[in-house]
Amino acid sequence: MPDVSNQMKRRLPGQALRISVSRHAISVVRTSRWSKAAQPLVRQAFSPEDAGAHHDQQALGIALRDVLAGLNPAGWPVHFVLADELVRMWQVTPPAQSSRLADVEAAAALRFFALYGEAPANWHIAGDWDTRAPFFAAAMPRPLLAMLEQVAQELGMAIVAVQPQVVAAWNHWRRAIRQGAWFGQVHDGLLALGIADGGRLRAVRIVPLPAGAGHEWLTQTVQREALLAAVEGPELLHLCGAVPPLLAKPAAQGCTPVAMLGAALPGEVAA
Repeated sequence: MPDVSNQMKRRLPGQALRISVSRHAISVVRTSRWSKAAQPLVRQAFSPEDAGAHHDQQALGIALRDVLAGLNPAGWPVHFVLADELVRMWQVTPPAQSSRLADVEAAAALRFFALYGEAPANWHIAGDWDTRAPFFAAAMPRPLLAMLEQVAQELGMAIVAVQPQVVAAWNHWRRAIRQGAWFGQVHDGLLALGIADGGRLRAVRIVPLPAGAGHEWLTQTVQREALLAAVEGPELLHLCGAVPPLLAKPAAQGCTPVAMLGAALPGEVAA
């Protein structure tokens, strides 16, 4: 790996680090608000078994410290991007006549418990809160967030944001999403389908991407997810990430039209 520690000492205005974390890999890129190009600094695959009998968060913390050890990241702002496998995501319907943030927060916590059977207190829940229409919510484990905060404090980094991978990708591409279209991200053998409405992400469905999947499979999947979500199917599906060639080519008549948004979001990792 090239020695970038000296380069890290010269942080220019607008520069930041994007650190992408999964259960099996960590990558770091340098970004700039003045440029769309991102400079990869390091990517390292690891196995949780490498950390012996430690829990997942401890194994990730050990791997993260190891990756950052040679970068000299003190004083850098950092955006953490968490692989979808590390978080929970679901749709919330606000209670009738709800008018306060506390109402929809409680609805999100109840829905979380109903779906996953886990205590909401152990998770940090964030959402695109709305008292009038269904909205998208995501939960991140509090022990994982505590580990990221501890590592950042130890190394002198300032955390700007911690986001699920699909949310980071949505925020990156949202201005390019046409009215009436959905958003899709392909990574790690999965397709994350973002049900979009009015420029907002209403729900996310994560489905395995079969080998050799083509537009017929994609169309059936989109129609099924629209039916499950009780919404109209999209007029167009925007795709980004590691889109396989069969899905990147134009769709045949009768299939859901697709449009490519570009390559993977800088800083994504493959598990």
